[in-house]
Amino acid sequence: MEFFKVHQDLVSNPLKDIRSEVFRQLNALQLTVPAGDIAITVGSRGISNIPQIVRACGEWLKEQGASPFIVPAMGSHNGATAQGQQAMVESLGITETTMQMPIRSSMEVVQIGEVRTGPVFMDRYCHEAAGVLVVNRIKLHTCFSGPIQSGLTKMMVVGMGKIRSAQTLHSAGAAAMKDMLLEMGQFVLDSGRILAGLGILEDGFDQTAELHAIRPSEILQRERELLQHHRHYFPSLPLSDLNVLIVRSIGKTYSGTGMDTNVIGRRGIRDFEDLARPRIRVIGALELSPSSQGNALGVGNADFITQRLRDAIDEHKTLINTLTTGDMDRAKIPATLATDEVLIKTVAERYGTNRWAVIPNTLHLEEILVSRDLCAELASAPGCRVDPTPIRLNYEHGRLL
Repeated sequence: MEFFKVHQDLVSNPLKDIRSEVFRQLNALQLTVPAGDIAITVGSRGISNIPQIVRACGEWLKEQGASPFIVPAMGSHNGATAQGQQAMVESLGITETTMQMPIRSSMEVVQIGEVRTGPVFMDRYCHEAAGVLVVNRIKLHTCFSGPIQSGLTKMMVVGMGKIRSAQTLHSAGAAAMKDMLLEMGQFVLDSGRILAGLGILEDGFDQTAELHAIRPSEILQRERELLQHHRHYFPSLPLSDLNVLIVRSIGKTYSGTGMDTNVIGRRGIRDFEDLARPRIRVIGALELSPSSQGNALGVGNADFITQRLRDAIDEHKTLINTLTTGDMDRAKIPATLATDEVLIKTVAERYGTNRWAVIPNTLHLEEILVSRDLCAELASAPGCRVDPTPIRLNYEHGRLL
């Protein structure tokens, strides 16, 4: 098979000085910062520059006379254990040494109240702190649509609420999530525990584009606005109809569902409609990113995987995370083939060689490979440039190079 490289002109807007922008944003709020312990939330996603952002937050808090510490805030991820969640943030480069502040990890929560949609929980360390600086990336969610999706509110409700809140939210189903987030998020804000939020927007190249410090009273409204602004940056496939999509790497590094459902069009939630676009007949996934640490939630959205991807799956971590969401189809093991080469050749023999695309993952889409028949279609597509030099897929010991 011959492929052609397509360059997408994604929006690039990398922030030049992370530390200065963190200080500028937080200073602009003119906050009265308590002198006690202040928690800084850190999630499990591969957020660009997250060590620099978190360290700058800690340095700013110290300048205000506070004693900052880090709380791993990630629902049920990494086995839903305190040790596992601390190991996850450390794998992101966030350690007590590099951050110059302690990490306090626990799965223990305090029920701070109850709303119409269920009980509201908060991490014990966050609850005991003088305040919480909520830090997270604002983006589209992979399970539901709504005015607020993945960001500061979800961090307050699910990240800080640990597995108890994650179970409450996901047990209600995708259709109810948006209302629960708003109601529970407002309750957390009303508790007076939140010092401020720091929302992160990334550009089409997965680089930090904007930082926005937000007062607690303004988080729900500003997050709505920033989510709409995020759509300006969000990378997507330049094709709405594919026969075959090969994804070189999946995992938590790229999306909570391994492959971003907004990119592949498949939600993997029973009785919940997939997206109208794109339509992809067959998806093959080749590897699980090492930084996912075995969590393969979302692997069930593929049709074929390789043996090396299957061997990399930590079934316990994947089960815990998937059970929490309740969407068990996302953890089903697809048909498994020996190597990348066997997978690609098998799919080509069964489904043909037209309308193929090969992507590195669902987060980095600036360069993709497409089959010859798609070149004319993409040559006239806005923001796409097709390299006319044909490329043949090469393998080493069955692994795609």
